[in-house]
Order: sequence, then structure tokens, then C-alpha cells
Amino acid sequence: MLKPILIMENNYPKVAIMGGGSFATAIAKIVMENLPNIIWYMRRDDQIAEFKRVGHNPSYLSAVSFDLDRIKFTSKINVAVAEADILFFATPSPFLKSHLKKLRRKIDNKIIVTAIKGIVPDENLVISDYFNKFYGVPAEHVVALSGPCHAEEIALERTSYLTIACPDRDVARMISAIVGGDYLRTSLSEDMYGVEYGAVLKNVYAIAAGICHGLKYGDNFQAVLVSNSIQEMNRFCNAVHPFHRNVQESVYLGDLLVTAYSKFSRNRTFGSMIGKGYSVKTAQMEMEMIAEGYYGTKCIHEINEKYQVNMPILEAVYAILYQRRSPSIVMKELIKQLM
Repeated sequence: MLKPILIMENNYPKVAIMGGGSFATAIAKIVMENLPNIIWYMRRDDQIAEFKRVGHNPSYLSAVSFDLDRIKFTSKINVAVAEADILFFATPSPFLKSHLKKLRRKIDNKIIVTAIKGIVPDENLVISDYFNKFYGVPAEHVVALSGPCHAEEIALERTSYLTIACPDRDVARMISAIVGGDYLRTSLSEDMYGVEYGAVLKNVYAIAAGICHGLKYGDNFQAVLVSNSIQEMNRFCNAVHPFHRNVQESVYLGDLLVTAYSKFSRNRTFGSMIGKGYSVKTAQMEMEMIAEGYYGTKCIHEINEKYQVNMPILEAVYAILYQRRSPSIVMKELIKQLM
């Protein structure tokens, strides 16, 4: 296993960014502020070629320029894995399995950092459990990044906060040294499951907030919805993994608030389109981006069949997205269940 390091000259870890989207681009930006170079895996050769031509990601956060001499691009996942000590995964959860199908090298001796605020569909596993079950990565080698931290605001260097969750405190400190900076504050947590499930659920609740916005519910009800959402999240996390957590911390409540209210929130945007009358399929096609909460809704619904936690907001979103029930009718029913 890698020993925790100080970021010192000639003692840098080799880091690979796994993904080509907005958050992968944001992570690349902050990592390159602390390390001299990175490896960057993107699935498509044409995206890499265009990136090299224009000096920035052609599809996401195009205002962020990069020093190309400090980046080794590759479209071959095994090349990235072979050369890196630490792998930052920032791909949408529905695509994680397809990316990893090409993997031929062992990764159980790597540090896996997941910036994926989702759950693996079909498996109903949070990302840390997926890497542990299918790739033998020890729990203390997996780190989760979460918190109120939109990629668009990192690009603008606006003050943001990341919580770094890992059972091994020393590994968490090492990752903090790699991603922390003047405008990106970091804190450490050992509540791996709470952070991962919280990140999944806040996307579901942001869809609910968006649906209410699309239906023209006002700020008063939005506030009631969000306050009930954090209570619902707390009940579920306590049932799945009892822990002395405080859901008022920024990694739980803060991330929920920014995802439920921000104009940058794709889950809120997706929900708003549903509330305005778009079908699920049409909303997905028009967005051209993945709303993680769509997949998370089904996964958490199925996981909760075991735990039977009272989750009226989750069930309302599930009824709208998967049972094709009327958003206006479902929300009127939900109003009666909230306090």
C-alpha cells in the first residue's frame, strides 16, 4: 500500500484522472495545482485530439485552460492504471461498469478515489463496495470525495468545500494534500457509507425539488421539502450503517442544499423538466447530461425493501419516474405526509 506522503519535490505520487466530464475536469484542475503532472484517461480519442488542439476540454468547463505539457492523455484504461498510484474516478455511475470491463490489470494495490456521487445500477452497490466486491480493493484503499462542490464553481475558483471520507485517516490526509488549496477547503471523515449514501440521496431529493419548482410550488414548500429530506436521509443512513454522524455537516446538509437549489444542479434541472410536463425520456434526451438521481432513485428504493425505512420523498420520486404517475397528483399526496 502507498504510504502517506508529503507533497515535496521529487516525491510526488502518480495520479490518473479517470473520466472526461465536468467534474473530472475540475479535479484535474485542482490536482495540477498541487502536482507537476497527471495522467488523464478519456474514452474517446477524438475528445483527446480536440483537447490537445484547443488547450482545454472541448465539451466541459471550456474556460479552464491546461498546460498540455504536464498531461499524459490516453484512451486506454490499462495504460492509465499501469502508470498511476492513485486513480480518481469521475465517470457517471451508469457507465462505470462499461469502463472497467476493459480493465486487465489488478487495482487492489492502488488508491481509488471516487468522485462519483451515485450508485452502481443493477448491483445496487455504492462505489466503495463495488470496487471491494469485484476488484478486491481493500476498504482502506478507497476514498470518497463529496460535499457542496459544483464543478462549475471550482472552475471559477469560488470557495468550495470537499469532505474526504476514508476508513484510513492517513490515506485521507494524503488525498487532502493533493486536492486542497486556497479556494478548496477540505475536511476528513471516516463515515464512508454515510457520505456515499448521502451523495446518492441528495440527488434524489434535488429531483423532488426540481419537480416542485416545475409545478410552481413556492419557496415555503421547497423549504419544508428540503428539511424533511435531510431527516429522511438521516433515517436511511442510520438504518444501513449506524454511525455517530451529524447530518447538519456540509457533506450532508450542505451538499443537499446546493444540489436542491443551484442553477448548476443537473438533478434539479431534470426534476424541473418533469414537473413542467416533459416525459422522463424526453427530459433525459434534452439535457444531454446524466442526472445521477434518476438511477439512484431506483437503487435506493430496491435497497430499502430490506430496511423498510419510512421514505415518503424517495417513494414519491420513484412513483413519478418509474411508475409514470402524475407529478401533480403525487406531490399533492406527499404534502399530506410532510411536517
